[in-house]
Amino acid sequence: MRPRERRETGEQDLFRSRLDQIIDLKHPLVALGRTVDWGFLEREFGAVYTDDPGRPPLPTRLMAGLAILKHTYDLSDEVLCERWVENPYYQYFCGEEFFQHRLVFDRSSLTRWRNRMGEERLQALLQESLSVATKTKAIKPSELSRVIVDTTVQPKNVTFPTDAKLLNRAREKLVRLAQRHGVALRQSYTRVGKFALVQHQRYAHAKQFKRANRMLKKLRTLLGRVIRDIDRKIEGDSGREGTFAQLLLLARRVREQKQHQRGRKVYSLHAPEVECIGKGKAHRPYEFGVKVSVATTISHAKGGQFVTHVKALPGNPYDGHTLATVIPDMEALVGNTIARILADKGYRGHNAPPDYKFRVFMSGQKRGVTPRIKRELRRRSAVEPVIGHLKAEHRMDRNYLWYRRGDANNAVLAAVGYNFRRLIRWLSLLLRQFLSALYPGPSINPA
Repeated sequence: MRPRERRETGEQDLFRSRLDQIIDLKHPLVALGRTVDWGFLEREFGAVYTDDPGRPPLPTRLMAGLAILKHTYDLSDEVLCERWVENPYYQYFCGEEFFQHRLVFDRSSLTRWRNRMGEERLQALLQESLSVATKTKAIKPSELSRVIVDTTVQPKNVTFPTDAKLLNRAREKLVRLAQRHGVALRQSYTRVGKFALVQHQRYAHAKQFKRANRMLKKLRTLLGRVIRDIDRKIEGDSGREGTFAQLLLLARRVREQKQHQRGRKVYSLHAPEVECIGKGKAHRPYEFGVKVSVATTISHAKGGQFVTHVKALPGNPYDGHTLATVIPDMEALVGNTIARILADKGYRGHNAPPDYKFRVFMSGQKRGVTPRIKRELRRRSAVEPVIGHLKAEHRMDRNYLWYRRGDANNAVLAAVGYNFRRLIRWLSLLLRQFLSALYPGPSINPA
């Protein structure tokens, strides 16, 4: 069933206060809510729903507005629910006419809505942010055709993985699952396993690596015993075999993987999609998450440096081999042909489409570089502070959303929050300029 979209009715209520009567209509969030084309978002997100009977979903403006507010102000789902009840500007931005004293949605509705829309639909929010930027003259349409592209790592919400922690954690999860489903184990090794993990950490800290390896071998042995015990107890029971199949597979992979093995490894049991990515940072040699491509404008527009495209890239591909995917997606999102792309030396040997082979310029390039392009190459590093803001202020520094779809959704929504944060600042600046022109301050004559 399709959502029942909200429309401005102008009705009065004797027992409830209209929001437009108790808030400042010049507030940037109010101006932004009136500028966003909610009809476009309703059409984009409405394509997911069908006309089948059932409970109608929540209005598009409510859910899209909540997603924007969450990543604009760096809020968790729980804190967003609390702020929404307290803040009339949040309610007005989400399409409410009257002040609501209770939540009109459930916290879990945010998770279900994100998963239902997916990365492809959520790109409409990023597209609308750029549309509002051009509509309010925060950016010129011509500035969207020249971009800087770079990659970063979006870390997952996992602990730093070590062999000892993974082995002990796999044993604990298997024991807990066995207890939940009534599988009686010969021994759980709870006390012995925990003691072996503590001893391994102490020996490793003291650089007594022979003793540490002995404890590591013991942890691997304990996990193997639990795996074999569970295999014996559930053999022939198809129901329990299906219940334990995934966790047993992960536990075997953790037990068998080696330090220098090639190919995929397990770095987290609750998020097995996590990848180990090294970006050459001295303070953080390895990061555990997913690689993300970020594109921003070359020139600093009036409203700031806007993000024009973002995409999660699972599999840790080589940076230069991402352009074949990134460029068509970026053009479809922006609605403009990309005239010039600036990148760092990590994009050497790129696989950009044939028409774009000579539109990609890299740091240190000498051949085919005009004086204007040389000046623009000095701004290639302008994408770095944008990535820093995405991580520090818009929830890309630690991704709490599950699975690969969570990686993709969080990256797109972080860019959406960043762009809308620039737009709120731009609208407040326009308001100050308008008021200063309308009400000039008193002139002071020198004595």
